[in-house]
Amino acid sequence: MSTFLSDHFGINENVFEEYGALNVSVINDLPLFIDPFLLFHSEKSEYVELHEKIIQYLVFLRDRAAAGSVSEGQLQNWYCFPEVKQNWLGFSVSGNSGAGLGIDFARNLHANLHVIFSNFGEEKITESSHIEKVCLVADGVGRDNISDFTTNLIKDFLCRYTEAFAATHLPADAIKEVWVDRAVFHYETQSWARKRYKLPTINGDYIILTPRAC
Repeated sequence: MSTFLSDHFGINENVFEEYGALNVSVINDLPLFIDPFLLFHSEKSEYVELHEKIIQYLVFLRDRAAAGSVSEGQLQNWYCFPEVKQNWLGFSVSGNSGAGLGIDFARNLHANLHVIFSNFGEEKITESSHIEKVCLVADGVGRDNISDFTTNLIKDFLCRYTEAFAATHLPADAIKEVWVDRAVFHYETQSWARKRYKLPTINGDYIILTPRAC
């Protein structure tokens, strides 16, 4: 049985090292997390831009919260995110399935967002907006939940990052064109949409790579 991605695909682990991606286990989640602070402080402009897009989404949520009550369906659409199990990061006794962010998180955050974050995204130059402020209003939210939130909000980037790796380093029979749910957010319609990517697959499911810098 293969333990790591490099074993499964029969390529040298240095290929992942040189690309900058984690060579994760395909047996159990690794207890690692995507830290939005690393995005913010990255020397790579594309990572800083990802952090700015995360803040843009949180500002959108704040504005919706300030506008008044929303439906249960809107809470589900805007706030509830599953764990992106396909990157094999997080806490799991076995396999790669986690709880993600559910309706309790959604209700708590929506109820408090416009009060706690009244100037979120508009701070003085000596300050900055950070997704970690979510911890101030949502009970029981830890780094794994923040990582789940962050991963979902940058999923399109991660899928394109993985596509580029697969196209260069993997044989065609290891890659499949798949639909990825909730991949991009359309502010015009205020809804998430799925998108097609050509991604590596293992045991019938696709794989998403994560840069070590994240």
